[in-house]
Amino acid sequence: MPEGPQRPRRGATTIEEVARAAGVSRQTVSNALNAPQRVRPETLDRVTTAIRELGYQPDQSARSLRSGARRTLGYLAPVDDPLDPNPLMAGFLEALVDAAGAEGQRVLLFRPAPPAGDPVAAIDELVAARQVDGLVLADVLAQDPRIAHVARLGVPFVSFGRTGPGEPQHWVDIANDAATAEVVRHLAALGHRRIGYLGVDEQLPWMAARRAGFLAEARRLGLSAVALPGAAFPGAAGERREAAAAPSAVAAVRALLSGPDRPTAVAAGSDLLALDVYEAVRAEGLAVGPGGVAVTGFHDTPLCRHLHPALTSVRLPLRAIATALVGRLLGRVRGEAVPAAGLELPTELVVRGSSA
Repeated sequence: MPEGPQRPRRGATTIEEVARAAGVSRQTVSNALNAPQRVRPETLDRVTTAIRELGYQPDQSARSLRSGARRTLGYLAPVDDPLDPNPLMAGFLEALVDAAGAEGQRVLLFRPAPPAGDPVAAIDELVAARQVDGLVLADVLAQDPRIAHVARLGVPFVSFGRTGPGEPQHWVDIANDAATAEVVRHLAALGHRRIGYLGVDEQLPWMAARRAGFLAEARRLGLSAVALPGAAFPGAAGERREAAAAPSAVAAVRALLSGPDRPTAVAAGSDLLALDVYEAVRAEGLAVGPGGVAVTGFHDTPLCRHLHPALTSVRLPLRAIATALVGRLLGRVRGEAVPAAGLELPTELVVRGSSA
């Protein structure tokens, strides 16, 4: 009995063999790989089938040399402590790598070299080496020098976080004020009339927005609300600075809880700050949750599920954020028409035992 055609060894098939199997020209196969929008759907199906059946593997390095594309996106990673990493940004990095991989892209992490830690110099070095097609930035501050610099360079970029007026609006973000407003509505629906808020470092735009959203919604609903002052700490941007605020945060919450108008609920601007609220509540001889002091956090990091009681928290759509960032960045890299305005994505309040 004659044997059927054997599948070629993976990687051994040539583009010419794919073209013969699909009944098309070599250029059509090339178009199907590099610019599929130029190929008719039925032809693209034949080429794709031939590639799959023959096990053809295009030479990515050769394609990159011809096109000038590196198929690599640079991510300027926020400064962090490897022994105590920021769980939110670790989750965002995972989502970013997945979103890039789905588009056939890699992610190259880079960071300013110590001790100076100049992010602009780090960007210049990476761009000069022609290692990436575009940049992803995060922890964007008001008048962030990185934004102005990459805009002057003409490097395609996107940011997880809003850019300022007059700057390119190449950002994807959440509505921080709307998220804390939802927290207030949740607490009000449970009957809380006196509520508190614990944030940190109002120089961080996202923290300032969370505080503002909390207070505005409390006023609208006629609630008695107190926002504890956020402590400011020098150094790199990012909520890792919360750790330095722990002793004063606990003391501030304890003072609030021991006063004559003790709030029955306290919302925290992050899950890490919610830990300080837990500590303060218990130090005052009170319980966290129904019958004691309701507590909410922000970010819905894994620790929320392991606290007792489990922490109600605002969940960020990290996968949707990463997918939108990669899509918009690749659109700019390819010279396609992309939205000129930033993209705001909704959050989700995950209710657990600390408030319900």
